Amino acid sequence: MAMSHMALCEATAMELAHALASNETTSVDIASALLERIAEIDAPGSGTELRSVLALAPDALASATRADEERSRGTLRSPLHGVPILVKDNVEVVGLPGSAGSTALVGRPVPHDSPLATKLRDAGLVILGATNLSQWANMRSPFSTSGWSAVGGLTLNPYRLDRCAGGSSAGSGAALAARLAPLAIGTETDGSITCPASLNGVVGIKPAVGTVPGEGIVPISSSQDSAGPMGRTVRDVAALYEVLTGLDHVAERVSRGPDGARIAIATNLITGHPATDQLFLDAVAAARDAGWSTSDITVAEPDASVGADELTVLLSEMCDDLTAFLMRRGGTGPATLAECIDFENDHRDVELPFFGHEFFDQALATGGRAGEKYHDARARNVAWAVEQCMTPALSDAACYIAPCYSPAWKNDLVLGGSGSAHWSQVTQAPAIAGWPIATVPMGVVDGLPVGLSIVGRPGSEAIMLAVAAGFEDLLELVKGDALRPTFLRPQTG
Repeated sequence: MAMSHMALCEATAMELAHALASNETTSVDIASALLERIAEIDAPGSGTELRSVLALAPDALASATRADEERSRGTLRSPLHGVPILVKDNVEVVGLPGSAGSTALVGRPVPHDSPLATKLRDAGLVILGATNLSQWANMRSPFSTSGWSAVGGLTLNPYRLDRCAGGSSAGSGAALAARLAPLAIGTETDGSITCPASLNGVVGIKPAVGTVPGEGIVPISSSQDSAGPMGRTVRDVAALYEVLTGLDHVAERVSRGPDGARIAIATNLITGHPATDQLFLDAVAAARDAGWSTSDITVAEPDASVGADELTVLLSEMCDDLTAFLMRRGGTGPATLAECIDFENDHRDVELPFFGHEFFDQALATGGRAGEKYHDARARNVAWAVEQCMTPALSDAACYIAPCYSPAWKNDLVLGGSGSAHWSQVTQAPAIAGWPIATVPMGVVDGLPVGLSIVGRPGSEAIMLAVAAGFEDLLELVKGDALRPTFLRPQTG
């Protein structure tokens, strides 16, 4: 019996993979159902206008047809063969804008797939479209509103439409929560997978820097940028992680859960939001009741100088790396950061209607990596993150955990929209060091999801995902309606 339209949208990636394997559905049917759903609730002029999908791939149905034909011949490229995926629009994919949310890149065709996109195609996944994001991955202004871009507008949170969907991978998180795709790609420099995963009740991991190829991704910082998989379940994310990295046996390790791995509890890294922090304590208690190996630790917290040094590093690297990217992109438009600033000033009614580009101005002023402040700032940053923070925290543990963000705050394009936000300091040290961080839902506060983050060493991503899977099983959030936005729940009466 064929799966219904809604069943196809509700299914997880691995459920769809099993349905394809048992001939219960086809890739064309899945892609068609998802495209219809995007038109129904996401696109401008639809009833909801989530605006999580910035553009649709013109070859999506052709790719789905090819996947079906290959399956009929017995050619399967990966366990996710024929499963659709959305890709953040700062990743270059032929046929999609690759705009980073800026009109400076619109109309400049992507010349070839990024290595990440090639990995997806080679594994037989169907690239459905590109997701909206905080413009230039949220590294443009300290007054920005997460999830807004000049190309895609403001992405809304499916759980409550006046709330933030996070940033910068806002569209990827919101689209997953709204059942517009079973899988998505996000990118993170500091918090940009973690935040939307937490606010939208989905799973994500930022792998260690360099684990996933970064070429063809609009850059901020070569020392901190990483693309990573996002999905509604840990096992979906693990399967996609295998595709992105080429590593085997990750899903197998994840299926065993913590399996005796020692987990450190970062007792001081709290959000300051009482209900969120209580859910974290409840999750820890559940783990201990289940017999997990745990210990309490205090993790070194940053002072103002750490944040100042990180900003210096990000601005300096962006000065060099964004210019290099723009020069490679080709087409008509800005070829340097300086020209990009001029372009935005000349088109400020479109590019700068709500906030400026102060970080662009500051980045240009650094002089890049050759600037006098960069190397000392980077050295101090790494010393703090690795030597003072994470090495002691992980001395006797496979990973450490902490809550990440409070429930989604209200959007405010005038004031920047994050004035009522609460978050812990869990993302900063791994971001600076380029170490991995994973996020899994841990509960719901007043109908809004919140997440738990897991930090580990480079190369420990499989164990981190196994711990995430353990919490997913313990807390049983995926099985009920808790992680389903209200307008997606079955209606009664």
